[in-house]
Amino acid sequence: MPRKTPKIEIRQEDKATLLARASSRTLPKQTVDRAKMILDSEHGKPVKQIAQELNTYPNKVIYWRKRYVEKGLEGLNDNPRSGRPAIYDEAFRDRVLKLLSQPPPKGLSAWDGPELAKELNVKTDAVWKVLRKEGINLQRQRSWCISTDKDFASKAADIVGLYLAPPLNAIVLCVDEKPSIQALERKTGFIRTDNGKVVRAYKSTYKRHGTLNLFAALEVSTGRIKGKITEEKKRIDFKGFMDEVVAEYSSDQEIHVVIDNYCTHKKNEEWLTRNKNVYFHFTPTSASWLNQVEIWFGIFSRKALRGASFASPQQLRQHIEDYIKRYNPDSKPFKWRKREVKGAQIKDIIGNLIN
Repeated sequence: MPRKTPKIEIRQEDKATLLARASSRTLPKQTVDRAKMILDSEHGKPVKQIAQELNTYPNKVIYWRKRYVEKGLEGLNDNPRSGRPAIYDEAFRDRVLKLLSQPPPKGLSAWDGPELAKELNVKTDAVWKVLRKEGINLQRQRSWCISTDKDFASKAADIVGLYLAPPLNAIVLCVDEKPSIQALERKTGFIRTDNGKVVRAYKSTYKRHGTLNLFAALEVSTGRIKGKITEEKKRIDFKGFMDEVVAEYSSDQEIHVVIDNYCTHKKNEEWLTRNKNVYFHFTPTSASWLNQVEIWFGIFSRKALRGASFASPQQLRQHIEDYIKRYNPDSKPFKWRKREVKGAQIKDIIGNLIN
């Protein structure tokens, strides 16, 4: 009769950590496997079965069970290994950060890993190790835009207030246009690169078949999009689009429209007089990011335009209309999380952020 494997009692404070490790996709495989060994042992699963499921040896399962019983979570870590001491210590880390705070060599716009290694006369891997540990990414970039509008606070508060607490029974719309969408025709497909990875590919040359303009109105409460495709973006086109948008709502219902300061959006007093239930709320100067439809334009560009090929403007028009029809049934309102970037948050020297 086979011997029954004794259960392991997991400490209450260890349970959450073990579950997190066992379900992780980023931790090392041995860390994940050890957590699974202990969790399976708690349920009385036989050692041999655990070993088979984890593609390892029963003795290894027994070893890590014993280590956990004796030392808890600490026992699941590898023992310190003797060997050659680390060459790159805190002093080396400080050298890397100090060099990053200095201007790059002449002819370069910024430092990168190989250039840092060359200047410090060390291996590139050593530099990358420091950068990863400090959370420094020299290639990724973020842009920022600080509004210089003297009435920024009041205008921004008005718009964000519409997002968070709109007037009772009122409709809030975010309106803008995406101009000059090109009908580009070029071959696309997939290729396997030298390192064996499969990536999207497109031919570097292309044919231009003209451009189209997309007016879009985002209903803030639902995330639904109303679009109109035109060949031009003149004031008459804008007013024609707004006529179609307003017609979908009751004439006695307030409609608040968030809009930027583009010239075609201004000097529409006559139209507003005819539509007394419509109110325009202009974003501050250099603050079009307050308009939520810009978020949708980003999604639209990424999912519908990037990598696409169109043999004619008519094909592009149909493609845009098809995307909007596909988007609306599953649309959801955006959760407003934008915040103003202040100049004091920008540090021109990495050392100011790290040390």
